[in-house]
Amino acid sequence: MSGPALTPESADLVELRHLVHRYAGAVDDRDPAGVAGLFTDDGVLATAQPPTHLDPVEEHVGQAGVRAAMEQVLGLRGTFHAACGEVFTAGPDADTATGRIACEAHHYTDSPDGPRDLVWTVTYRDHYRRTPAGWRFSRREVHVGSVRTQTLKAVR
Repeated sequence: MSGPALTPESADLVELRHLVHRYAGAVDDRDPAGVAGLFTDDGVLATAQPPTHLDPVEEHVGQAGVRAAMEQVLGLRGTFHAACGEVFTAGPDADTATGRIACEAHHYTDSPDGPRDLVWTVTYRDHYRRTPAGWRFSRREVHVGSVRTQTLKAVR
């Protein structure tokens, strides 16, 4: 059983929020190595495969596995992640925690009709571990709630 919710003034809560937003920023900055560095050495990124599989079906293990998974983003024109709805809970010991993060993830592509935005509503189910380098993801699961596509007028 996990512990209580982390208090708003908790330094750990601030660091966990920072970790979540660093992940979104590194993905959007197209930095697979930066994303991988946010995971423990044995960390797991469990990904969905929309629109066929909305819950995680593939595990990418270790920083090398996470980096390889994130390199797929380089094939897109760009991405934009808006993380919100962060809920963190202390783990059974002081060096672990869990989180539930809501996110809207935009994936920009080209089509014969012009630029498109593939939008996923995502819930990340996270496990965190404190390391000498700070809090890191020990497991991050990507659960997709919905998928929609929209036409864009312009994409940078």
